Amino acid sequence: GLRWRYSEITPEIEQRLRNELNIIKQTGYAGYFLIVKDFIDYARKKGIPVGPGRGSAAGSLVAYALGITNIDPLRYNLIFERFLNPERITLPDIDIDFCYERREKIIDYVKKKYGDKNVTQIITFGTMAARAVIRDVGRVLKMKYNEVDRIAKLIPFGKNLDEAIALVPEFRQLSESEDETYRKLIDYSRVLEGLARHASTHAAGVVIAPAELTNFVPLYKTNQGDVTTQYDMKCIEKIGLLKMDFLGLRTLTVIDNTIKLLKKRNIEIDIDKIPLDDVDTYKLFSNGETVGVFQFESSGMRECLRKLKPECIEDLIAMNALFRPGPMVMIDDFIDRKHGRKPIEYLHPSLEPILKETYGVIVYQEQVIQIASKLAGFSMGEADVLRRAMGKKNPKAMQQQLKRFVEGANKNGIPTNIAEEIFDLMSRFAGYGFNKSHAAGYALVAYQTAYLKTHYPAEFMAASFSSEMGNTDRIMVLMEECRRMGIKVLPPDVNESFTNFVVTEEGIRFGLGAIKNVGKGAIESIVRARKKHGKFQTIFDFVQHLDLRLVNRKVLESLIQAGAMDSLQGHRAQLMAAVGTAINFAQSQQSASLRRQTSIFDVVEDSGKRKVGKYPDLPIVERWSPFTKLAKEKELLGFYISGHPLAKFEEELQAFSTVSLEALNSLQDGALVKVGGIITSIKTHHDRNQRIMAFVKLEDFSGSCEVLVFSDAYEKNQGLIKIDSMVMLIGQVSTRENENAKIICREILPLTEARERFAKNVCVNLNFEDINDEMLGKIKKLVQKNKGECFFLIHLINGDQRECLIRSQKFRVSPQENFISQLRQMLGKQNVWIEG
Repeated sequence: GLRWRYSEITPEIEQRLRNELNIIKQTGYAGYFLIVKDFIDYARKKGIPVGPGRGSAAGSLVAYALGITNIDPLRYNLIFERFLNPERITLPDIDIDFCYERREKIIDYVKKKYGDKNVTQIITFGTMAARAVIRDVGRVLKMKYNEVDRIAKLIPFGKNLDEAIALVPEFRQLSESEDETYRKLIDYSRVLEGLARHASTHAAGVVIAPAELTNFVPLYKTNQGDVTTQYDMKCIEKIGLLKMDFLGLRTLTVIDNTIKLLKKRNIEIDIDKIPLDDVDTYKLFSNGETVGVFQFESSGMRECLRKLKPECIEDLIAMNALFRPGPMVMIDDFIDRKHGRKPIEYLHPSLEPILKETYGVIVYQEQVIQIASKLAGFSMGEADVLRRAMGKKNPKAMQQQLKRFVEGANKNGIPTNIAEEIFDLMSRFAGYGFNKSHAAGYALVAYQTAYLKTHYPAEFMAASFSSEMGNTDRIMVLMEECRRMGIKVLPPDVNESFTNFVVTEEGIRFGLGAIKNVGKGAIESIVRARKKHGKFQTIFDFVQHLDLRLVNRKVLESLIQAGAMDSLQGHRAQLMAAVGTAINFAQSQQSASLRRQTSIFDVVEDSGKRKVGKYPDLPIVERWSPFTKLAKEKELLGFYISGHPLAKFEEELQAFSTVSLEALNSLQDGALVKVGGIITSIKTHHDRNQRIMAFVKLEDFSGSCEVLVFSDAYEKNQGLIKIDSMVMLIGQVSTRENENAKIICREILPLTEARERFAKNVCVNLNFEDINDEMLGKIKKLVQKNKGECFFLIHLINGDQRECLIRSQKFRVSPQENFISQLRQMLGKQNVWIEG
């Protein structure tokens, strides 16, 4: 194994391997490693993508040598004892990521190998957490939604109700309130908190027993008919059964499908051998252009990347570890140190080799272990026990560890006061220091996706689309990103499309699998007929060559409404009106063809040449309006493809929206926002005072969100709360744990009124070298004819691209479209814009 991984095996490598093997032998887990290696070898043999490694197992040289992981623990300075500690023997935990589409095949293999009755998945219980139980009880007590939501948000994340009463004065006052409703709310919630709310199958956990599982655990049959253990993960570990985590990772499927698309262009790529120092890939990270890049695509992360300007894989590992609750407070300090805005200082010179890659900041749990080992003489196993004690904040254990740490540091010539400072620094960071092995594994996957996006953008985006079919919000995000990248997204087409999204010379072609009501069998029939007979010319030509048991009326109507038959003769309204005739024609043609066959084998041996006969005429009907076309596309695809109702208001959305709906989750609870979009669904509801409120779905180019319109706002804005209404909305962000952010509406106005209400400046770029009296005269004349309330700002640019801003004190202008269009005709579209 080592010879496969290293061209030269140094004494240090050999010693590390021997140490690990000794610990594995001592703890009795050799068989565990071999079981994991076996099913990973099976996955690779069957072409099922396997992740490079996740969790602390990536710190094992043995796992790397066996091919269980694909991360060199020596290169990234990862620690084996963080995975398997002889000083604190617990069951090892090797978590494996597989392609999410084929994960079940690995489970089937393990069941077949070890016995179907010896292997099963593990149960998990959804419990009533503090905030959720307050909301559930509040609903039963028929309290106002916004009041219950306000009370629930008083509870700090991660705290239970008793802790919230102790920590939050306002919450404590409610629990002691004279108002019986508040007391009931909290008293009932305290009784119910922590109870199991529902049972389901754990997303990853699989248990392998040495004999039939019923000898060890009771089993449970889910509503879907699957069998799981009745014991959860922790109980399975306590009784000593072997637990594995088989995780389905969508990103591995995207990488695999990208590589398959590249093979169609005769481009071969080994994702495990791509260079990790590619300048263009780091440029993509530095620009924050990471939509679709694993773990790095949230708007908050993209903003941090623009500040960080990562230059190496170590920067990505650190950012992956830091961008989490807790360590997030260190991000600005980390970035400032990297760019020299803050000095990198060490309490003792021996800290430098350990903390140099993170610019003097403790980021990883492994660094705490290394400090204790190098400075105070702890074994790696003892240092891991110290790290865990620091994380648990046990005062008695901490005092004992401090004494031992100082004594060990003194022996290495480190004064007591410095040793105590270092210990205090370690204890502060240990609580939220991240597992470097896990961060390294996921940073590597992130880099792989970014590399593919950088060098093969169309293939990567097509594979990303295919992995998200059925997820409307996600498809919208990817479409917006393609628009930014200049990649054309083409509508589905029965003459071009396959099940998944594919790359063509023009751009990315939608997959037929993205259309509602169009199943796998129907798509295979279409592709088979197209391959045999060539491109279809008319709806009659199309239908007569298909298996009508698979491609029925519903399928045909769905294809037409989604625009997938636009390449055939006629417009969509004509095609819809001709569906019945086309089916009758096809049935008669197929029946006649069968009667002419002398045997079933003649059907198989048909030459495949299209027999052109007389087709029925298409009915003469009125075309659908553009709005009807878009509405039907939305119904069948979940989004608009040939256009967008908001297209004419794109400028208003860019100028006046404070955030896109896709980025809403990055905002703090209570943040004030101004957003624009189209209303796509409305659900009304009576509050406890029998007044109407509404749950509205608002959609823009990037995504959608739910808007809560309480009764007061509903009564003021009822006339605007209609399906397909295009509006600007002012409101407040409402966030809940594990839920998408919502907006609580304060005010709604039509998008047609947005310019008059929100526009502050009309801006133009003028190049100093292009200015002449004639141009200035025309601009002045236009400005005088379009007086209004907005400032007219001129950005004057010289040959060195330096800019001077001139604000007209004499003229105020109107932001209306006619004026803006005339300016753009004169100066170019990119040189004229509106600011809110």
